Amino acid sequence: MNYEETLEWLYGQLPMFSRTGAAAYKPGLQTSHALDEYFRHPHKKFKSIHVGGTNGKGSTSHMIAAILQSQGYKTGLYTSPHLVDFRERIRIDGKMIDKEAVVDFVRKFSDSGYEGHPSFFELTMMMAFDWFASQRVDYAVIEVGMGGRLDSTNIITPELSIITNISKDHTQFLGKTLTEIAGEKAGIIKTGVPCVVGEANGEIKEVFIEKASEAGTTILFADTLNPLQRCVPATDGGLDCSSPLCGDFHCQLGGDYQKKNINTVLAALYEMRRIGIEIDYEAISKGMDQVCTLTGLAGRWMKVADSPLTICDTGHNEAGLGFTMSQLEKTAKSSGGKKHIVIGFVADKAIDDIIELLPKDATYYLTCASIPRALPASELKVKFMEHGIEGKVFDNPKEAEKAARCNASANDVIYIGGSTFIVADFLT
Repeated sequence: MNYEETLEWLYGQLPMFSRTGAAAYKPGLQTSHALDEYFRHPHKKFKSIHVGGTNGKGSTSHMIAAILQSQGYKTGLYTSPHLVDFRERIRIDGKMIDKEAVVDFVRKFSDSGYEGHPSFFELTMMMAFDWFASQRVDYAVIEVGMGGRLDSTNIITPELSIITNISKDHTQFLGKTLTEIAGEKAGIIKTGVPCVVGEANGEIKEVFIEKASEAGTTILFADTLNPLQRCVPATDGGLDCSSPLCGDFHCQLGGDYQKKNINTVLAALYEMRRIGIEIDYEAISKGMDQVCTLTGLAGRWMKVADSPLTICDTGHNEAGLGFTMSQLEKTAKSSGGKKHIVIGFVADKAIDDIIELLPKDATYYLTCASIPRALPASELKVKFMEHGIEGKVFDNPKEAEKAARCNASANDVIYIGGSTFIVADFLT
């Protein structure tokens, strides 16, 4: 098989949650352990940082990877899902895995006689671990796919576990309440491995404290430590920050919600230094300043046009979209323009509460992504009407964005989002 045929096989033969939803969800670590044994435990050949949570784990993972890379460590980064290119999921020092390596791994698996039936995520994860081991990375930053306790990535024993925050998402799998979800996310806390939690309070905080106590390890809450002293919008769209840990620095990422992620990263760096991982100010400054450039991160309050200002963002649940809608409101107020929102969702998302967060004074362009799991735009229109919001239907995100651009004035703001896959289709 060539590379294109290999991708077709991966997408077609293996169940892929991001495309098909619940039918592809495989809770439990049995297959991951079996694959790990078959490929001779590649994750044991490098050190790792494990990043879970509901929102912000992708941005957090990229920032930590950029800082480790800037320190001179050969750094692997495994994240999901991808936006445009499958190989975005697996990077070393920002460079995507070679197409030949993808083909070779799938051929090796196909020819092996392995009798198990891994999911797309399980096999892709093992591809990443195998690649990182073969290339002898010093550290790999591993993003949790879903949950934590039963997530495929939870076979690793990292140097540090990070949990960004807890909010409602994937409730059909992780639990209906925040404490139930926190219990699943806390499953990545391991014996003797320190843990950093970005933000938690009340019963959620108690869940993490109890789990850390059971594991006999330390836990640090970033929102208690608060290492981020200052964080204000920069003229280039990023953020100008200051911390006792490293002084003044600039972050290439923009958006108010990144303040919480940066605070979490700084707390994680505090712990990483404490356990002996060498990271200096220059590495923090460079990593933050060039996080998107160094790691290829895209889709986080990402400016794609200036006039009218056009932003895309992958926030897709109640908490994530709450932050981005607040940011959109501030941006439109600052420019004195109107809001144009290109939006779509996946079909298994509970969107009624999300729709209530959306501004009533915006113009809506309803669309759907090119995956089987997408909610048809016609059904989304009905949902919006139930909430008293009108919207026009478009076949795909690019047509919707084109219509928004035609209707918008120079000082208006166009927002594209609602689903990672809406952003992916637009950027492709």
